[in-house]
Amino acid sequence: MVRALGLQDVRGQVEGMRARLKLKAGEAWQDHNMVFCTNIGTPLDASNMRRAFRRITKRAELGTAWSPRELRHSFVSIMSDQGVPIETIADLVGHAGTSVTEAVYRHQLRPVITKGAQTMNTIFGDSRHG
Repeated sequence: MVRALGLQDVRGQVEGMRARLKLKAGEAWQDHNMVFCTNIGTPLDASNMRRAFRRITKRAELGTAWSPRELRHSFVSIMSDQGVPIETIADLVGHAGTSVTEAVYRHQLRPVITKGAQTMNTIFGDSRHG
């Protein structure tokens, strides 16, 4: 899935970051006009991403065993546990609707679904009890 990001707000920061990288890389710099690139301007590959992600999680004192996927699932779990509506969770993780969110994160969404069912029982009464 490709999402458009509003980079106008951070354009100056991105340009400054690229200028610093280019200066530091010197003649090794290869300009591919990318926002996210290696220290020499080349496209990131899976290994680059894993290394960078491990550095970030280590600095955040989360350890180095996490993957982006695990943090994404944790995010959904936390949002669900806090009662955030499924529609909001779907929007926050970039899904166009709730069907993918419900299918992929079904086990994390159980508290939201359960709370919704309990609320409906409170409003309309529990049909199992009369």
